[in-house]
Amino acid sequence: MQKTIVILSVFIAFITVSGIASGEETKSRQTTIKPKQMVYKTIGKVELKLHIFEPCKEDAKELRPAIVFFFGGGWTGGNPKQFYHQCDYFASRGMVAISAEYRVYERHGTSAFECVADGKSAIRWVRAEAERLGVDPNKIAAGGGSAGGHVAACTGTIEGCEEKNEDLKISSRPNALVLFNPAVDIVSLELDRVAERFKDRRKELSPLHHVKEGVPACIIFHGTADKTVPFESVERFCKAMKEAGNVCRLIRFEGKGHGFFNYGRDKDNKSFNETVHAADEFLCSLSFLKSRKTKSEN
Repeated sequence: MQKTIVILSVFIAFITVSGIASGEETKSRQTTIKPKQMVYKTIGKVELKLHIFEPCKEDAKELRPAIVFFFGGGWTGGNPKQFYHQCDYFASRGMVAISAEYRVYERHGTSAFECVADGKSAIRWVRAEAERLGVDPNKIAAGGGSAGGHVAACTGTIEGCEEKNEDLKISSRPNALVLFNPAVDIVSLELDRVAERFKDRRKELSPLHHVKEGVPACIIFHGTADKTVPFESVERFCKAMKEAGNVCRLIRFEGKGHGFFNYGRDKDNKSFNETVHAADEFLCSLSFLKSRKTKSEN
C-alpha cells in the first residue's frame, strides 16, 4: 500500500529531479524501519511534523549529518511520503533523514510565503534540537523537488520570511542544498499557480534573484525535457551561483520530464538510484558522508 501511495504521488505532485549514473541498485529498509514523527511547529490548531528516519543504533556514536526534504505539489498540495525512499537511503548511509510537512493551499489556504516560512522553521528546529536528535548542527542539508525544491532553495538564499516568535539567533540556513527540478526563477515561471500563490510578489521569493556570496553549496538534478520548470532556468541559477563564488553542480537528464527522479517512476528505479547516488557523492565531497567505496575498490 505504501509503495502504491508513493507511485501515485509522482503524478499528483509538483516535483522533479535528475542524476548521474552509478549502475548500482539502491537497497531499501522500508520493511524494517518506519519514520517517527515529531511536531516542529504549531500555528493555531495546525501541527506540522517532521517524519524522521534515523540511522541504525550502531551508527549513533557521534553527531550525524542531517537532510530535510520538502515535497512537491506546486505550493498547493503534496505529501511528505514522496521523499520516504530518499530518506530511507540516506538514513542507511548514517544521516538523520527527514521529510517535512509544511502548509499548502489545499489544506491550509496559504500562499508560497507560508511554505517558505515553514521550511525555514523546519531547518531552525532541527538545528535547535541537534543535540537531542544526535545531529551535527553544522551539517544540515535541505532538499526537495519542484515547489519543495523552491522551498529548500529559499532556505539557502532568501533573507527574512522568518517566524517572529522563533529564536532568530538560531540560523534557518542549511549548510548544503540538494535540489530536484527546483523552481528557482519565480519571476519568469509561466504557471497559473505561480500567479495565485505569489500574487505580485514573485521576486521576493525568487532564489535566482537573491543569489550572493555565501549561499550553501548546491547540487541540482533536472530533466532537459521538463515542461513545468524549464531546464534553462536552473542553468541561469547555476551560472549566477558560480559567478557569486558559490558551489553549484548541475546534473542534466537528457529527455527527462518533471518528476522522473521519484521512486517507482521508471524501470528498475534507474533514475531514483542515479540521483541518490550522485547526491551521496556530492555530500561526500562536502564531508557530510564518508565514501561508499570499500578499501578493495580504492
